[in-house]
This record gives sequence, structure tokens and C-alpha cells, in this order.
Amino acid sequence: MSLLGGIRPPIAVLSALLLALAGITALVLGRVDHAGVPKAVLTSQQHFAEDGAIALRASIDESVTDLTRSAALFSAGQPVTGDAVLDKLGTTYQKWTGTAVVEIRTGKLVAARGETVPLTSVNTSTLGDEGGLAPRMVRLKNGETRLLSFALLSWPGKPQLLLVASNNLKFPGISLGQFRSIAVADPGGAILSSDGIPEPEQVRTSTDRKDIAASRKQLKSFAQLAARKARQDPRSSKEPGSGGYQGVSGSLIGGHLLGDRSVAGYATLAAADPGEVTTASGLGLSVVAMVEVTEDPTRADSPVIGLLAGGALLVVGGIAVAVLLGTVQRPLIRLFLESRRLSRGDLTRPVTVPGYGEAHRVGNALERLRHQLLGESAEATGPAHHPRGLRRVGTRALLVVAAVLLLAWSAPLMLLLNRADGTAVVPQQLVSDQRERTDTLSDRVRRALNEGSADLQSVASLIGNRTEAGTMDGVLRRTLDENRRYRSLYVVNSSGEVLAREGKDPKVIRSKRVSATPLRLLGHGGKEPVVVATAEIPGGDGTQLVGEFRIEFLNALLTRPGMGVVRLVDHEDEVIAGNTGFLAFQSLPDDHLKDLVAASTQRLGKKARANGVLYREHGVRIAAAAPFAGSGPADSLGWSVVSWQQAGRLAIPEYESQNRTVLAGLLGAAAAVACLGWMHIVVARPLRTLAGRAEALADGDRKTVLFPQHHDEVGAVTRSLELIRQQLQDQRRQQPRRTSPPSSAPQQYTRN
Repeated sequence: MSLLGGIRPPIAVLSALLLALAGITALVLGRVDHAGVPKAVLTSQQHFAEDGAIALRASIDESVTDLTRSAALFSAGQPVTGDAVLDKLGTTYQKWTGTAVVEIRTGKLVAARGETVPLTSVNTSTLGDEGGLAPRMVRLKNGETRLLSFALLSWPGKPQLLLVASNNLKFPGISLGQFRSIAVADPGGAILSSDGIPEPEQVRTSTDRKDIAASRKQLKSFAQLAARKARQDPRSSKEPGSGGYQGVSGSLIGGHLLGDRSVAGYATLAAADPGEVTTASGLGLSVVAMVEVTEDPTRADSPVIGLLAGGALLVVGGIAVAVLLGTVQRPLIRLFLESRRLSRGDLTRPVTVPGYGEAHRVGNALERLRHQLLGESAEATGPAHHPRGLRRVGTRALLVVAAVLLLAWSAPLMLLLNRADGTAVVPQQLVSDQRERTDTLSDRVRRALNEGSADLQSVASLIGNRTEAGTMDGVLRRTLDENRRYRSLYVVNSSGEVLAREGKDPKVIRSKRVSATPLRLLGHGGKEPVVVATAEIPGGDGTQLVGEFRIEFLNALLTRPGMGVVRLVDHEDEVIAGNTGFLAFQSLPDDHLKDLVAASTQRLGKKARANGVLYREHGVRIAAAAPFAGSGPADSLGWSVVSWQQAGRLAIPEYESQNRTVLAGLLGAAAAVACLGWMHIVVARPLRTLAGRAEALADGDRKTVLFPQHHDEVGAVTRSLELIRQQLQDQRRQQPRRTSPPSSAPQQYTRN
């Protein structure tokens, strides 16, 4: 018999699959290992740390890029004093704690602004070496750490100057909310900066001071552990195929503090593209975000459902397999044995005829053929007997019965049991994280737009009214190459005529290119929003530098894992950008989100606040909205970031139990469909064809050759029938032929 053919393999495979599924169901169903903290909360902390790492990496890289580009633009123009350079930088950018200009040859301090820059740690004699201008971290006497960035100011015939900018390692625009702290750790695990934990002198009671000391100790422990984990390869730190964040990231569980559990997420600073190394990613820094969460002591796992479901599958599966063994396999094997007996010439005993369906028809045909082998004619054995009543039930119907039995177990698991629906307990921490992460995204987009506007202001101030068209093209080309945020940069005169351009053709029509508003949204009614930044060129009689933002740039800013659907909307709640497909200027999908946006724009005190909410209407859903809140030209746009996601997609114990229950039902249905479909292909259809051929042979068809298609039980019966057909042909040849009597010769008539 064929290894994969016949009746035995599919029944054996079905039995093994059902037995394994019953064991897995009994062991797994109803058991959710959450260690007191749902996995969704741990994953959310990991994503929070990744958000902080992205914000810090972008801030450091942009700071270095802005300093280098500004120095290059100053060097390309007329010589200016160090004070003029620093004044211009301070007017355009407000990102450095301190700036200074130093004459390289003598080491003399030419100009300084803001916090004192630790110049004593700078060795000007090594600036010409490879990597001499690379940013470096310096620890101050008070224990704080500063990141120093360098750029050269060079003019012909003038002493070369060194532009130095000092920046702290604070997180720009990270919304921490309550009970959360965040820190930056160096490769050794030492905390360079932290936020969220108050200083001991800021609290009044000794209990609060003890809590602060315990929190700092726990954060330090997390930082050291994160630094050790950061040394591994990013590809080995995640599950295969998970993708997502390019650096090393994960979650940590700490000890208890006043009944709450300390959990944290960590992430290394990594470039946005795989294999790329930036200034920030080369520093070896890690971000640790810690929060105290309340455990749910009332939640307990119960294996009863799993045991009951596994036991029920054993009973139902046993009945289904017994039906297949008793009504399909055993009759077919009996037919195989009977047909082989007849083909070998054992005609003494009558054929044992199965009771149902095609097997019954084949058995009757074999009995008729036995009589014919004994010498009876086909007409004498009678016509083919067609079963009636229950005997008409064929193999296909029996397979359907087995399928119904197995689906009767699978369907309730897929559709009815362990439904979470409105009873799922969604941790409040997830709602808070959704709100804070949305607020962080809102600030990230606002800062990106402000950075774009500031870049244009810086470039426009250095172009001037005497810059030639060729020089303009070079400046625009360099600016476009250094910034991924623009799709097009061009200089226009007071009437909107383009004087110089780099990038794609402008989408803004001529009449709207000149404006006194730094940031605008155009393109209403079109297929794509057009976000435009404008900067006045000094002394240019209305000449302006215009930059059109790439919508893909805004979409990329909104693309973060674990946040569901994210949309950037204007003051009329119309979509401008998103992390998934959207139509330009379409409205939000429902009124709940519109109300949430409207509520978040209401000012509480000095500024509006982000809001998060849990909806239980039409499915459990977490949503949050955060308006632009801060300084800069982007704040006047009135935009907001909205995010929402279904709670059923999160690793919450109730939903994990539901998903495992559905998976068990799907596996049971898949096993039934696969094995029973296999039996239908290799047994039911060939057996139906065999029944027709056997009856035709018993009815006297001796010419049709019976050829087996498969080497299995049905094929064996077919081979036996072919041998019987040959025996009947030989028997017919051996019978004496009946000759008709000679006809009398015709009478001869003669004429007399």
C-alpha cells in the first residue's frame, strides 16, 4: 500500500492531531502567564522607551547638523564677528544651553552666549585628526553631562575659528505623565540625566524621601541592566521577523514599592535606517523609562476550561474516529479481502456484503461476479441492486457526519467561549501610555515643523539680496540634500515668480507663494495636503524662500508601533497625515474622536492638555488626542494628533485567553477539514467510481479494462476486478460455440 494513500493514513493522522490538540488545549487554555503585570503593559513601556530614544537621537543629530550647516553658510558669506555668529544662532535656534567661538591658533575665547561652555576639555591641537570634530560628552564638576558639538568658521585671510555648542542630554518634548521617570545611561550603566523623580528637597515628609530614594535605586538598577542588554546585537534581541525598532529594546520587571510593581522599558539610540550610523547612535547611549503599576491580585488563572475542552475533544474525536473506522475503513478492507479471494479462485463462500453506500454496491457486484465465475450468465444473476433507506448512506455522508461532530466542538470555541467583549479589564496604564505617547508624537511633529521653519530662516538670512542665482542654486541644493523634510525649495520674488529652485515642481500656485505667515496648510480640495514654510530674505524687497514639506516626512513621524491608527488633523478635524492609508482632508471616522479632539483643545490653565479615554461602544477601544502645545510658528496652526486602537489586539489576559480559545477552535476545524478532505479525495471519490465500474462488469461489460489509479485499498479492489474480468473472458472463450443447423439446399427446377 502507498504510504500516503489508502484509508489508514488520514484516519491515523486525524487521531494523532486530535490527541495532540486535546493535550495542548488542556494545558494551555485558561492559563495566561502575566507575572502580575499584563504583557501589554510591558510592551507599552518598551515602546515608550523607544519613543524617548528616537526623540533624543533626532535632537542630537539635528543639533549637530544645524550647527555644521550654519557654520558652512557663515563661511560661504562675508566674514562676520563671533558675536554676530552667536547672536544669529540664538535668534534662529533655541536649542543649546551654551555657545562659544574660539580662535583655534591661540585658543582665545572670541565670544560666548548662555551657559559656560567647558572649553578646558577641548584640545584644539587634535581637531585636525580623523574624527577630531566629532561630538563628545563631557562631565561637569557638579556631576551633570554636556554634549559638545563643533564646527569650523573659515574665511580667506582670517584666523580660523571653532564654533562650539553645549547641550544637555534632556529629552525634548517627552510627556511623562504621573509616576513615570526617564533616564539616559552611558555604555557603563551610569545615569547621565534623568527626569520624573523629584529631588529630596522638593518633598516635605520623610516617607516621601524614602520613596524617592527607593525609586532612584530602582532606576539605577534598571539602567545598569539595560546597559548590559544593550551590548547584544539588535537582530538577536528580538523575535525573528518582528522588525520594528532598529536598536536594542525590551522591557524589565523590578521589585515592589508600596504595593506597586516597578516596570521599565529600555532602548538604545539607533539610526532610523538599518546599517546607518549617526552621531547620536555612535555615542552608545541607552534610554530607560520606569513607571509604577498596580497589580491585580484578584486575577487568577483557571485550568478548568482547558480541561473540560480537552476532555470534550477526546470524546467527540473518539466518536468521529470510531465512525470512520467502523463505517469506512473496515468495510473497505473487507471488500479488498473478498475481491482478492475471488480473483484467486476461492468461490465456495458467498461474499460478505457491507451494509451501506458504495461498499454495499461493490459487495453486491462481487457476489454477482462470483456466481458468474461459477458458470451462471450475467442475465441470470439479475440486475444491479441499488440500496434503499439507510443503506443508501455513502462514504461522503459518513465523512460529513464526522465533520459535523468535530465542528460541533470547534465552533463554540471560535464563536462563543471565553469572549472578552465588554468584560475585559484594560489596565489604566495602557490608557495613560496611549495619551502620553500621543502627546509626545504631537510635540515631535510640532518641533519638526518648527525646525523646518527655523532652517529656512537661517538659510534665507544668509542668502541676502546680493546672492547670485548660481549661488542660490548651490545653497538650495545643499539644504535639500541635508534635509529629508522638504520636497521642494525655491526662491520667489514679491510677485511669486520663481528665481531659483531645487527639488520637485512647486505645488503652490503663483498667487499664494508669497505670504507673511511662516507655516501654512494649502491644497484643500486636492489629492494631497501641501504644508508650506516661508522665510523672508533680508533686503530682498519681498523676496522669500519657500519650502514645501514632504507628506511622507510627516507620515514617518507618526509611524510608531503599538499605537494603532494615528492621524494628524487640522483645526477642522480634517486629516493631513497618518501612519496608514488615508484620504486627504477626510474627516475622522466617528464623532467620539471628534469630541475627543475638541475636548483636548480646551485650555486648562495656560495650555491645552492631551486626553485619553477608553470606549466600550462597538468594541473596546483606547483613544487619545493631543493638540500642538508649545512655542514656535507651528503652534498657531491649531493641529492635533489623534490615535486609537482596538484593545483586542493588545496582550491583555482576557484577550489572550480569547485568542487562544479561538486558535484551538481553528486548529480543530483545520485538522477536520484537512484529514476529512484528504479521505474524500483518496477514498470517497475513487470508491464511488469503483462502484459504477464493478456494477458494469457484473452487468456483462467485458471489454472495459479496469486500471487502478492509486496503490491503495480501492486500487487493490480494482486490480482484483480486472483479474476477474480476464477470468470471465477466458471462461467465455472456453465455452463451446453453438452452431446453427445447415439450411436445406434450394430445390432445382428443370424444364421438361
